[in-house]
Amino acid sequence: MASEATTVDVDGPHGVRTMRVSSPSRVLWPEAGVTKLDLVHYFVEVADAFLAANGDRPVSLQRFGGDVTGESYFSKNPPRGAPEWFRAADVTYPSGRVHPQLVLDEPAALVWAAQMNTIVFHAWPSRAGAPDLPDQLRIDLDPQPGTGLAEATRAASGMRAVLQEAGLTAFVKTSGNRGLHLYAPIRPEWEFLDVRHAVIAAARELERRDPEGVTTAWWKELRGERIFLDYNQAARDRTIAGAYSPRPLPAATVSTPVSWDELEAGVDPHAFTVTTVPARLREQGDPWAGMGASAGGIETLLGWWERDLANGEGELPFPPDYPKMPGEPPRVQPSKARKQD
Repeated sequence: MASEATTVDVDGPHGVRTMRVSSPSRVLWPEAGVTKLDLVHYFVEVADAFLAANGDRPVSLQRFGGDVTGESYFSKNPPRGAPEWFRAADVTYPSGRVHPQLVLDEPAALVWAAQMNTIVFHAWPSRAGAPDLPDQLRIDLDPQPGTGLAEATRAASGMRAVLQEAGLTAFVKTSGNRGLHLYAPIRPEWEFLDVRHAVIAAARELERRDPEGVTTAWWKELRGERIFLDYNQAARDRTIAGAYSPRPLPAATVSTPVSWDELEAGVDPHAFTVTTVPARLREQGDPWAGMGASAGGIETLLGWWERDLANGEGELPFPPDYPKMPGEPPRVQPSKARKQD
C-alpha cells in the first residue's frame, strides 16, 4: 500500500517549486497535536523572516525519526537525496577537518527540511561566503535551577547595556524554553577565537556588575542560582536554535525574536508556537528586520579582554569536544580536583 503523501507549491526566487510531503498527517508534537503538514505550512508562512535570520549561513539540521518525544540526530553534511538546487558551504571544524554543510536560500529548502523530519535549525554565526569570520556575536542566557525568565530578562537588560557601552546593538529572542538569546551584529573582520574572547569580556563585565545575578562559571557546581552567560556558544561549530526555529518541546514552542519593550513588559515564551507565530509576524512584523544594518566592531570588547588578561583573568574552558587550547585551564571539575589534591 502506498504511503500517504501530498504536495505543496512553494513560491521563491526561482519560481514555484512543487514539494512532496510524505506522511503529512503524522503528529510531530503529540501534546500540541501539530502535524508534519502543519510544520510545512508554518515554514511557508514565516519563510521570509526565517531566511533573513538563518539564510546564507551553514546550518545543521536536528532531525527526529518519529515525534519530538523520541530520539534526534544532527545532519551537518548535506543529506543524501538533497535537491540539486541546494547550496553547501565548506566549514572548518575545531578538529581542523573541512566539510560541506547545507545553506538555506529559499522557502522550498525549509519545506524539504521539514519533509526530512527537521525540527530545529542551528545556523552558524557566519555567512556561507566567509564561514571563518562571524558576523554575529551571540550570548546564551541559561537559567540555572532556582532561576527563570524574570532573572534572564534582568540579565539580558544588563548585557544589552554592556554591549551598548562597547558600541554594539543587541537583539533578543526567546530560546523557546526558559532562556534568552542575545545577538549583536558585527562586521565580519574577526575570527571565532577573537569573537569568543569578546563575549567573555562582556560576560565578565556584567558579572562584576551583577555577581549575584549572573555567572561565567563553566562548571555547574559553581553556578548557584544565577543566569549562566554561556560564552562557549561563540566558539567555532557551537550553535543555538535559530530565530523562528521550532523546538522539540511539548507545546511546539518557537525561538522567537521580541522587542526590548516587549521583553521588559513581560513575555510568555510558551505563547510563541508553531501555531501562533505566523499571525504574530503578520500583525506585528519582525523585531529583527534590518538587524544587519546595525553591525559594529568588537575593538572595545577585545580591549577589555586584554585588560582582564593583564589583571590575571585568563582563558576560560572550551567545550569538551575541543582539542586542548592554548592558555586553557585544566578541564577538571573543581570538586574532583580538590579530591585529587
